[in-house]
Order: sequence, then structure tokens, then C-alpha cells
Amino acid sequence: MKRALAFLLLSCAGAAFAQRGALVDPTRPPLPAGEPTAKESAPAGPQLQSILISPTRRVAVISGNTVVQGGKYGDATVAAISEGAVLLRYADRKETLHLIPGVIKRERRADAEAQSHKGNSR
Repeated sequence: MKRALAFLLLSCAGAAFAQRGALVDPTRPPLPAGEPTAKESAPAGPQLQSILISPTRRVAVISGNTVVQGGKYGDATVAAISEGAVLLRYADRKETLHLIPGVIKRERRADAEAQSHKGNSR
């Protein structure tokens, strides 16, 4: 009986200790040195969240607000909506919002040109 009571008390103490600290995924790789945490990496300003392009209209979702090409977003006019970006035109400047920040879409080279650059010539 004493053993069962001791085991029960130790189990409760262990559970209380485990709940005090934040749970950490042991399989998650460590952050590189100097990399900001999730709270620090939240960019300021408008965020492009979605783009819809159809034959009759172009729509974007910027920071939760749905805007059409030619429409207004705050002080800016939505000048253009493309597959991966939106161009905002303010009175004194232009700003491009990318759907995936850090990724700039480039056209692919022609197949013959790409084959010659592969380095697998036989």
C-alpha cells in the first residue's frame, strides 16, 4: 500500500513538473545562429496572402483585405496583380508585395539551351 501511494505521489509530481515547462519537439532541428524566432520574424507592413486570377478579374488578399486590380488598399492603389506579386502605387512610391517573400519568378531557358548547360554531354 505504501509503495502504491509513493508511486502515485511521484507520478503526480512528475506530471506537474512536465506541465511547468514548454513542450519542445526533440526532432526539430536547432535554429541557425542569428536566426530570428517566430515572434521576431513577423514582417511589418502589408502582407500578400493570396492571389486569384481569372479571365474576367484579378483579386488579391492583402493582410486579410480582398482587393481588385485598380482598387484601393489603404493609401495605395493596386496597380497590378500578377501570378506571384502585387504592385501597390502610393502617392510618392511603389511597393511590390510577393506571395512568397524571397522568391522571384524567372522565365525558364529554352530546352536546347538548358541541355547545353547541364554538363551531362555524352
